Amino acid sequence: MSIWSRIAEALAALTAGEGLSAVFEKLRTSPDRTVAFAIAVIALGAKMAKADGIVTRDEVVAFREVFVIPPEEEENAARVFNLARQDVAGYESYARQIKAMFGDDDRPLCHLMEGLFQIAMADGVYHPKEDDFLLNVAEIFGFDDRRFRGIRAQFVTEAERDPYDVLGVLPETPMDEVRSAWRQLVRDTHPDQMIARGVPEEAVKLAERRMVAINRAWEEIQGARR
Repeated sequence: MSIWSRIAEALAALTAGEGLSAVFEKLRTSPDRTVAFAIAVIALGAKMAKADGIVTRDEVVAFREVFVIPPEEEENAARVFNLARQDVAGYESYARQIKAMFGDDDRPLCHLMEGLFQIAMADGVYHPKEDDFLLNVAEIFGFDDRRFRGIRAQFVTEAERDPYDVLGVLPETPMDEVRSAWRQLVRDTHPDQMIARGVPEEAVKLAERRMVAINRAWEEIQGARR
């Protein structure tokens, strides 16, 4: 059974009067976290698209690029997306619940943040309200300012970009430790590792841009230290 068919089964609870957030809360504690993760991605992505006051076609297309949806499952995905995008209110609840779902393992949260940035930049404009939305989500996830800047620099062209932020190290960090940080990030971004942490296979595309940024940051630091 596909992830989208399982989501459809979970959404059947909505006919009994339960809200999307309540359904997600039940799934969050399930041994199979992929369905809960998928719903959280859809819900936060929809609310991210609405943060600047309007959901554009570009943002919907970007969502589809972030989260691969087979044609036969579009109806199930659209149902969740439409339920979640009605307004911005309530996104903090999803962010807190997904933070609790992964506990101290914040790597899936990093992939989720990157997907949200891709949606935010789909229309070519990084709106201040989108920045506020993403900064607040990052704070709920427990990301410090350096980490948030590192993720933002991957997507927002005009944002200050520091390769040390991308790798999560300081400029004075010894080269062998920088190399270790780079290698660990590469391992963490591998699709098999993502799936093992509960990220649905359909969402693994979230890692593509991150891998490019990680390797570029490593190359820049190597070049500067030569």
